[in-house]
Amino acid sequence: MKRKTVRANFIFISLRDNALSIIFVLFAICLVVFSKDNLTASKEGLTLWMTSVVPALLPFFIACELLSHTNIIDYLGAKLNKIMKPIFNVPGEGAFPLIMGIISGYPVGAKIVTNFRKNGICTKEEGERLLTFTNNSGPLFIIGTVGISLFGNSTIGILLFITHLLACLTVGVVFRFWKRNSKTKYSSSAKEYTKKIPPSFNSLGSILQNSIMSSVSTVVMIGGFVMLFSVIISILNNTGIFSVLSTFVSPILSLVHIPSSFANGILSGIVELTNGVSIISNIPMKAISINIIICAFLLGFGGISVLLQVLSITSSSDISIKPYIIGKLLQGCFAALYTYLLIQNFTFLNFDI
Repeated sequence: MKRKTVRANFIFISLRDNALSIIFVLFAICLVVFSKDNLTASKEGLTLWMTSVVPALLPFFIACELLSHTNIIDYLGAKLNKIMKPIFNVPGEGAFPLIMGIISGYPVGAKIVTNFRKNGICTKEEGERLLTFTNNSGPLFIIGTVGISLFGNSTIGILLFITHLLACLTVGVVFRFWKRNSKTKYSSSAKEYTKKIPPSFNSLGSILQNSIMSSVSTVVMIGGFVMLFSVIISILNNTGIFSVLSTFVSPILSLVHIPSSFANGILSGIVELTNGVSIISNIPMKAISINIIICAFLLGFGGISVLLQVLSITSSSDISIKPYIIGKLLQGCFAALYTYLLIQNFTFLNFDI
């Protein structure tokens, strides 16, 4: 009996230690087995990246890099510290990633916060608090893509953007208590940062070059994630994994009066945001408020694809990803709640037939 127990424990430990290796091998096999569908998904992912992600994000990345060479961050820190500190328990400079993250979308906020930590503008705990509420989906995607393109209604897009913004600010207030009694020191480079020399025409060439190179590198990384997760969703559909998971999710959805037809879209959105909201918005429902509320949750959460993008950015610093994961789950829930409350209390926001 002891031998069987020891052997079982050995197999369990072996599987646990080699879990990622097994997943990677299975992924490679699925790439070959479902090569035709995977090729189509890969092309669609790259097309989405080239036509939507690059035009939308690259200019903002370059702008953020250029602004980091000016004194705008120090200016915001001095002017907004009396607002950001008592409300969110972060320095005034935190207004910069908050504003840029709201304007531009995922994962601009995470990139700026990581740079803050590297440059010693914030402590580790402040960086973790900032990360929970400054990395958001932008108005171009929510209003333009989700509202106008998918739902065919700009008012829905505006509603989703407002609740998305309210939810992120709520998460920021909640996480002001995150490790409030634990403090790490600022980086030694903080003093060097505050003595930054304003850019001149003589240094403009090198500043532009460095800003563009850094921004292109980040956008290419995002493109890899978009393509990869398009293929992963294709594999999950072809292997029937989504169908199996849907059977387990459907009873849970029924408890909150959500039809089982939404299961696949929710699962897709949890894996990759764009695919998920596209599926959800196209499910025919007379009570379209259900579609809108679910999309609000997915937009707040962001999906595993965005989570891994953020992890790839923050891994170069000591900022923990755990509070970010909790924060995005809370943001999704708050966004769905606020959307529900607004639809219920304002008749012009209720699009049910």
